[in-house]
Amino acid sequence: MGIYLNPSSIGFKRSLNSEIYVDKTGLIEKTNALLDTEQKFICVSRPRRFGKSMAANMLSAYYACGEDSSALFDSLTISHTASYRQHLNQYNVIKVNMQDFLSMTHSMDEMLTMLQKYLSFDLLEQFEHIRFRDENNLIQIMKDIYAKTNRSFIILVDEWDCLFREYQHDTAAQKQYLDFLRSWLKDKDYVALAYMTGILPIKKYGTHSALNMFTEYSMTDPGELAPFFGFTEQEVYLLCEKYDMNFDEARAWYDGYELISHRRTGDIHYAMYSPKSVVEAMLRHKFGTYWNQTETYEALKVYIQMDMDGLKDAVVEMLAGASVRINTGTFANDMTTFATKDDVLTLLVHLGYLTYDSENETVTIPNKEVSREYVNAISTMDWHGVIQSVQASRELLSALWAGNADAVAKGIDRAHEEISILQYNDEDSLWKNIFSIILGSCVFRVIWVYTIFAYFHTITSLYLLYIFSWTITGAAEILYFRHGYKTLQISQK
Repeated sequence: MGIYLNPSSIGFKRSLNSEIYVDKTGLIEKTNALLDTEQKFICVSRPRRFGKSMAANMLSAYYACGEDSSALFDSLTISHTASYRQHLNQYNVIKVNMQDFLSMTHSMDEMLTMLQKYLSFDLLEQFEHIRFRDENNLIQIMKDIYAKTNRSFIILVDEWDCLFREYQHDTAAQKQYLDFLRSWLKDKDYVALAYMTGILPIKKYGTHSALNMFTEYSMTDPGELAPFFGFTEQEVYLLCEKYDMNFDEARAWYDGYELISHRRTGDIHYAMYSPKSVVEAMLRHKFGTYWNQTETYEALKVYIQMDMDGLKDAVVEMLAGASVRINTGTFANDMTTFATKDDVLTLLVHLGYLTYDSENETVTIPNKEVSREYVNAISTMDWHGVIQSVQASRELLSALWAGNADAVAKGIDRAHEEISILQYNDEDSLWKNIFSIILGSCVFRVIWVYTIFAYFHTITSLYLLYIFSWTITGAAEILYFRHGYKTLQISQK
């Protein structure tokens, strides 16, 4: 065993030894079916803390020929499949975390040189009996090993996209990195499986990708791998039963990532949960914000305050519980190239701040945990109109409960004149009626989510939101009509 070649299974053992372990070895059956096929190139992109690294450790422990890992898998789901024994510990595995190499170097040249040097070291040490054509060429070393042993490689690359976060504006470095991966992996007989994980899908350049041999499984198109990253609803339900936690509350806090797997027999819909958040909630016996502890709301703030036409309005709509239609096709799979608001919103889907409905091509804020990040971000931004609209709507609702027609009418007039984000024309009273409807159906829903729903955390409290919002809207319309009718009578006298 080496550090990078056929590494120890200690990483997967730690997962198995943890108090909460959810069996995701069904993923192995999927990868087994792709070994040594044209579909052997897999790129999985998910938000941070969604189990990507754990899955890479699991695959390494299963495939690597450096040790017998049957004791780790014999009691798990994969052991009941026909391909289990056939591929167990049968491959040379190279496993690298690109973030490690990025952190130890200061340029792309230095990073790629170190990567090739360290991998070559493990290979040359393990296969010292082989006579190599060029001991300084990683690709040739792997070709020689495969030719002599007839044992192919499984290459696992974790955090493959970290470079695109670190070198966001350095397109030359990005292309150099992609060209290396292509040279290392594409059309190489020694590759039985190339498996990469990251947050972003593969970067596009021009009309094609440098790594166009990969099949991508992302937050916008998860394919058959949908249930293997994050916890499914059934898995969360069982954990809530075990730890005596309210499942409805868990769903309100952490559900919302709706992924669809399209199959010949029909589509399968998965409600996926952030595993980090669920595990922390179970162990602490307290629902709260855990997923975003690894990154502040400043990351979200950077993107939602970009000067993109319609972006601000889209965020306000989603905070009110609405969905926004987007086109994900123009997204360049990086963190800097944005042509429209849709590109920004698509990035937020991949980062986990939005969820994408592929059937309706819309995005929404997934759950309470994530919505709090938006509130935190907006509270520190120059979005005074949003904050003022919420405060004005609270005063308006108080007037509604008191049945004060004059105060309701004045509140609608004042909001109509002052809230710039909605941009209505004060010359036409019809717009005031429409505005009152928006206050009831949208702004009231924002308040409900952060008051009533925040207290009860149940699906029922969400359903009641619609009943109350339309009731209040109707009441506002009636009171506004009464006020207008009185004003008209006075003017006619």
